[in-house]
Amino acid sequence: MKLADYCNISLGYIGEIESGRKFPSTEMIEKIAYILRIEPYLLFKNPVENSHVSDSKNQFSRMPQTVKKQILANIKRQIKAQAKAQINTQIKLSTNEILIEINEILNKY
Repeated sequence: MKLADYCNISLGYIGEIESGRKFPSTEMIEKIAYILRIEPYLLFKNPVENSHVSDSKNQFSRMPQTVKKQILANIKRQIKAQAKAQINTQIKLSTNEILIEINEILNKY
């Protein structure tokens, strides 16, 4: 109950997060981790594991399907945005190179 109070959210929402019906925002994950005084990634670690080395594939397979879909959608969105930015940068560079070459050719004549 105190965690919900400290995070300024309902106890029901905490329960939904714990059961996998809801997935908190990045900001909420950071807030919860800050209040608990732990690193955010530890919220996703299986508490039964004693090992300090986590098997990320196993961690992902144990997540609720809705959480997996949200994570994958976010990853895909970020990859697309980065790819688009890189493509746009390459197009601008190529266009500038072509314009420079055209100017050099025109200056020769």
